[in-house]
Amino acid sequence: MSSAVKDVGERLIAFLPNLRRFAISLCGSRDIADDLVQAACERALASAERFEPGTRFDAWMFRILRNLWIDHVRRQKTAGVQDDISERQDIAGAHGEREAEARLTLKTVAEAIADLPNEQREVLLLVCVEELSYREAADVLGVPIGTIMSRLARARKNLAEAAGITTTAARSQMMKGADE
Repeated sequence: MSSAVKDVGERLIAFLPNLRRFAISLCGSRDIADDLVQAACERALASAERFEPGTRFDAWMFRILRNLWIDHVRRQKTAGVQDDISERQDIAGAHGEREAEARLTLKTVAEAIADLPNEQREVLLLVCVEELSYREAADVLGVPIGTIMSRLARARKNLAEAAGITTTAARSQMMKGADE
């Protein structure tokens, strides 16, 4: 085993939770996400010699996973229905009112994220969940930083609207209109 493969393998083990979380957020299915993560790990190990030391490992892995997801979506256009996370009843949680409220909130947020255009959802997840910088997200997605910033702003606005949260600017406009 080459040192590059060993290094990538060790990094992969530590990075698996982040990779799986990103995969689940892209596809909404734990089963499909697990398959994507496995394929991404296989691809990373097979091309370990191409990873440039000193660069961001997470960005490299997110790019591999995202490319696999795009390939999967293209194949799914002619395939059957995917497993919908909102249909899953086996998600663990507390009992009673708090569980019901938490499930409702989770469902609302998950639906709002799922309803975002792919470009906005990817940026939101990379920047807000995976904590990549705008530059790193731009590199992963192959777009300019300005595009990342505008997609993220639109994603946040759309999520706030879907969740019934008004921004300070919107509240100011509403108050101004009420005063007149």
